[in-house]
Parts: sequence; structure tokens; C-alpha cells
Amino acid sequence: MKSLFAAGFGLILLQAAAAQPTPTLIPPAPPAAEPPAVTDAAVRAAVKKIAPKKVILVGDSTTQVGSGWGGAFCANHLTSFVSCINLARGGRGTFDYRAEGSWDVALSEMKTPGYTKIYVLIQFGHNDQPGKPGRSTDLYKEYPANLARYVSEAREAGAIPVLVTPLTRRSFKNGSLQDDLEPWAEAVRKVAKEMNVPLVDLHKTSVAAVQAMGARAAIDLAEMLPPENVLAAAETGTTIGAPKTAAPAGGGTANLATEVVETPQAARNIVFDYTHIGAKGADMFSAQVAAELARAIPELRKDLIP
Repeated sequence: MKSLFAAGFGLILLQAAAAQPTPTLIPPAPPAAEPPAVTDAAVRAAVKKIAPKKVILVGDSTTQVGSGWGGAFCANHLTSFVSCINLARGGRGTFDYRAEGSWDVALSEMKTPGYTKIYVLIQFGHNDQPGKPGRSTDLYKEYPANLARYVSEAREAGAIPVLVTPLTRRSFKNGSLQDDLEPWAEAVRKVAKEMNVPLVDLHKTSVAAVQAMGARAAIDLAEMLPPENVLAAAETGTTIGAPKTAAPAGGGTANLATEVVETPQAARNIVFDYTHIGAKGADMFSAQVAAELARAIPELRKDLIP
């Protein structure tokens, strides 16, 4: 009986197996051919030439290293394929920057071989305003004429000039930013339009940002914090002046009404005022310059870091 049952069960299994599809046998893949050896000579022969560019910054203390946006711009907003040199000088306007020879240095940098394109960003205005003997220029004649001359000579040197409207000051009255530089910014815009020059409207963007921050928050953009009474005044929406002293690390005192004073061995005086900026301000406004530059010169976008 058992043998009959086993035989019957075996027959059932054979019939079930016969009804299933036949398994597909997958043969092993043939041995892969070894890739050709990459030689050092081949890699070297494939190296492509770069197309380096250069950016030159020209202006006053609101652009220069330390008290302006230029240092942060060069350090944080350009790729390694773009050289950046900051030739801005504190206390300079469109007249004395040229008269002292700083513009000649900038022109020589514009003629340096090896770059596919050289851009020169030009920002003046703070010291061209009245009240600074030897530096002030007439808003309606000399100031725009000086800017136009910078543009023409930059082009003659083979560079691409870019005009930058002056960075805003940060004085407030009753919660309203006191904008005394708008006429100078408008003069820059007019020259840019007449001469078909790319424009970075830093004044417009910085005014909007500082007004939105308010008097107290805008104080944090300065090189150092002021005394408590100045902070307290800012809380009311109206800023007041601060004692004309420098931070101990600066190595001395400086006149807050003018520009940063340089001391021996580059010991820079750090002061509080409503014009110059510290690290936080430099980060904020250099990012604005980068964004405006990408808008004004689309071909530079790939070389700019937000």
C-alpha cells in the first residue's frame, strides 16, 4: 500500500514539474577587458587653459579693506578664476584719488597681461561732498566730469568700467534714514546711462536695507559698538553722535568726521560712526554688490558667489 501511495505521489510531482516553465540558464559574463592605462603624459596633455578675469576696486574708505565692503567682496564673492585687487583708499574723492597717483596704479593693473577681461569698479561720493577741503568736488560739474574721465581712461586701458553708487550712511531721525548721498548717487546713475556703463546701484540697495533694519539694528553694522547713550538714542529711532575715540586695539584716535587713519605697521584705528562698516556690514553690503554685479553684467554670473 505504501509503495503504491509513494508511486502515485511521485507521479503527481512529475506532472506538476512538467507543467512549470523551464528555468533559463544565465551563462557567466565573459571576462572584462582591462581599460587602457591612463598615463601621466595623457592627463597632462588634456589640461585646458583657463580664462582668468580680474576685478579692481577703486574708491574711498567705504570700499577699502577694513572699513568698507571691498575686503569681504574679494574674499567671499568671487571664484578662484577671478583675481581681485582692492585699491580703494580712505579719505579720497574723485579729485585727490587721481591727483595723488592712485588712479595711475589702477591703470597699470588694468594693463596687466594674461587676463581675458578686467573689470574696474569705481565708487566715490562720500568725500566729494562739501565740507572736506582739498577733496570736495562740485556735484553738478566736476564730480560727473571726473567720473566720466575715469570711465574713458579705463576703457582706453582695455578694462571694463563699472560705476558704483555710494554706500549709504546710517544716521536716523524719528525712524527715518537721513539720506544725504542720493544726489551724488543720482549723478553716478546719469553718467552710467550717458556713457552706457554697467551700474551697481549700491546706494539704492543699501538705503532700502538700512531703512528696513531701523536705527538700532543698523548700529551693529559699524566697526565697533558705541557708548550706551548712543545705543539708547538709537532705540528711539534717532541717532546721535559718539565721542571721537578709537578702540584700544586700533592704536590711537581718529577723526570720525573723515576717514579711517592708518598707523605704523598697519595698526588700523577702529572707530564707531555712521559711515564705515565692520565685518557684519561688510558681509551684508558685499553680497549686495555681488548681486547687483550679476544683474548688471550677466556674463560674470558664473564667476560670482552669492
